Amino acid sequence: MKVYVLNGPNLGRLGTRQVDVYGVTSYADLVELCRDTGRELGLDVEVRQTDAEHEMLGWLHAAADEQAAVVLNPGAWSHYSYAVRDACAMLRGPLVEVHISNIHAREQFRHHSVVSAVATGVICGLGVDGYRLALTHVAWSAAASG
Repeated sequence: MKVYVLNGPNLGRLGTRQVDVYGVTSYADLVELCRDTGRELGLDVEVRQTDAEHEMLGWLHAAADEQAAVVLNPGAWSHYSYAVRDACAMLRGPLVEVHISNIHAREQFRHHSVVSAVATGVICGLGVDGYRLALTHVAWSAAASG
């Protein structure tokens, strides 16, 4: 099963950006974690990161066309990008929204995600382990559905 792990703005700075909030795991380590977890679960995982909204939209459109599953950390786009939300609504495979930090325990503007309403599920506040849990859910869902 094809799964895209898509990361939005500033996530390429993991390990150096606000380590008190996001931890010390580097982006390269996150990519390795996702790929290793995917292999263990029998998933074909492709991990991508962009700071360009139009690029993210293109990836979401491609995932919709492929009927692929998506694990998405939209970063700041979670809170205001209706374009990302609308692209997510086109997905035909599962969509798990992931946030490394607990967005509900942070600044007020982070408490709402426009993406959550179209996601299969949301994981937040569990650090990079949220990605492992999201991939596990996708694999479990695929096995349960046949």
